[in-house]
Amino acid sequence: MARLVGINHVALEVGGLDEALAWYGRLFELKLRGRAGKRMAFIDMGDQFIALASGRTQPSDGARHFGLVVDDKEAVREHLREEGIPVAASGSLDFTDPWGNHIQVVAYRDIQFTKAPEILRGMKLDGLGKSEQALEELRAKGVAGGSSQT
Repeated sequence: MARLVGINHVALEVGGLDEALAWYGRLFELKLRGRAGKRMAFIDMGDQFIALASGRTQPSDGARHFGLVVDDKEAVREHLREEGIPVAASGSLDFTDPWGNHIQVVAYRDIQFTKAPEILRGMKLDGLGKSEQALEELRAKGVAGGSSQT
């Protein structure tokens, strides 16, 4: 039986692609990987990507969501507030985009997800480390060494 290795990408359904790229570009540094006509745009995240697909038809998401990993969660919280998007003052950072996609933002240092050192270097994030709790979780699974950087 095949084992799950990771997620290649997530596709978010949005309105117009240019509008969605502009909206997300106000919150995150974006590097466009490419487009597939007027229907899809691909945003790089180092060795991964996220796809934006035009044509959302379903209602706004509630419990269904996906998580984005960032280097600075609190900077995202601040940008969301500046944009007038309601978010909690601290703790979990959840928001809904204009097309109804529910997004949760998490800090790289606090979760088990790990980028290879060469990928972090290529992203100019080579100093990005893990919290001791995240390292303990990784060690418990046998997938991390003992340093504070993974």
